Amino acid sequence: MSGGTRTAWLVTGARGQLGHDLLEVLAGRPGDDVTAVSRAEVDLTDEASVRGAVGRWLDGVRADRAVVVNAAAYTAVDAAETDEGTALLVNGRAPGWLAEELAGRGRLVHVSTDYVFDGRASRPYPVDAPTAPRSAYGRTKAAGERAVAAAGGDACVVRTAWVHGRHGGNFVRTMTALEASRETVSVVTDQVGAPTWSADLAACLVELGLREDAVPPVLHCTNAGQVSWHGLAQAVFEELGADSARVLPTTTEAFPRPAPRPAYSVLDLSAWHATGLTPPRPWRAALHAAMAARPA
Repeated sequence: MSGGTRTAWLVTGARGQLGHDLLEVLAGRPGDDVTAVSRAEVDLTDEASVRGAVGRWLDGVRADRAVVVNAAAYTAVDAAETDEGTALLVNGRAPGWLAEELAGRGRLVHVSTDYVFDGRASRPYPVDAPTAPRSAYGRTKAAGERAVAAAGGDACVVRTAWVHGRHGGNFVRTMTALEASRETVSVVTDQVGAPTWSADLAACLVELGLREDAVPPVLHCTNAGQVSWHGLAQAVFEELGADSARVLPTTTEAFPRPAPRPAYSVLDLSAWHATGLTPPRPWRAALHAAMAARPA
């Protein structure tokens, strides 16, 4: 991207885990214009609210390019099982409204999830693998992917997984708290994925938004490698200087949840690499950096 090009950014879900980190990354681009919106400013269950907000923002853009990063989502996986209608509006319909408003006027970078797959694979899912969600959350996110594709325009769906960061609730923060409050914790060994630091993901999404050439319709972006939840919990304990043997193995069957979790949800990153974007670092290195960056 040329040095004189200015970009206007609209970040939805700005108060969420990823949204916070997106704003931090964009703060390092003082020449750009950044607009952050949360549920207080835009109701993602309301079509008029979404279209109106994006339309007004686009009308006010004075930069060379306009990019929307949709980091907003209904992420309560278990609650979605009994509230699929609301989840469908936020995860399924709103991305389509965003994409339609942006078509011909800007780029949409839409964040999706490993939950669009059934989790029965034994090797990383490529971007063109058939989606087969097993939960309401996964179904609504898959609907959002289809809505973005149907709208046309300059848009990229970026699937990610196992996101952790400084803000909001996530597995790494939970394990950090439990290390200080319990002698042992039991964590499942039969779910495998790629932990992803939200700060790394945010940097990747901004780099994608800045690409001047066309972007693929679907990409995968996680930190590299794979591990079970049990292995991730052990790594968190190790980062804290605690005995990782305090993390005990268990199974998904022993901890039933309303929504089924994918047993295997590692995403193939080869399409990301082929696009020439910065390769995400290994998950263990990212976890080390994340733990070091925790507030004192």
